[in-house]
Amino acid sequence: MNGLKSMLGMEVELEISGKTIFSGILIDMGLDMLVLYNGTKFLYIPINHMHSIKKKLEPEIFEEPPKNLPIQNPVETGLSYRKTLNNAKGQFLEIFVTGNRSIHGYITSVMNDYIVFYSPVYKTMFISMQHLKWLTPYNSHLTPYTLSNESLPVVPSNIPIMRTFEEQLQKNQGQLIVFDMGDNPDKVGLLKSISNNIVHLITADGESAFWKLYHLKSVHLP
Repeated sequence: MNGLKSMLGMEVELEISGKTIFSGILIDMGLDMLVLYNGTKFLYIPINHMHSIKKKLEPEIFEEPPKNLPIQNPVETGLSYRKTLNNAKGQFLEIFVTGNRSIHGYITSVMNDYIVFYSPVYKTMFISMQHLKWLTPYNSHLTPYTLSNESLPVVPSNIPIMRTFEEQLQKNQGQLIVFDMGDNPDKVGLLKSISNNIVHLITADGESAFWKLYHLKSVHLP
């Protein structure tokens, strides 16, 4: 980690899970998260998804980044993934979880291993913290889809919120759910049961589909 911190203030090239490559100035780094500035916005990236990082040979950002980070972490504790999620609650964010689609909205709760996220499109979502690849705070004057603030209230979910992702899913047994924003038809169906980290879904055609819980990234109720 000390070697990586020597790159603070430099423009770097970073590869994360999914063969996604970011370029930007390395602004801050903690034990489990780093912050890049790409010239227009800040990217908060969990180090768990970092594959490689190297100094960019031909820098492209020549202006100084803003001095104040959009998500503040206490100086005495420094940057951390969980504290960043907690400090970002209520801010408009773009987050990236699965496929080539990002989700826009804001965090309402941070639980043991997942976050509760409110999206104008998907409404209340439960997102596994281990699969959140990056988040970007909106500029203060922007809102998702240019909706008015009145259209984006912090909506407390009327669904009981449990401590862990697995416990939350167990609470939703017997309901129609969508995993990973429906990127696969077999991830949409009636949640039959969860046992030994295996999720049993009944799909639209009445067939059974079984999924390993560890590999499921997000869930929402249609």
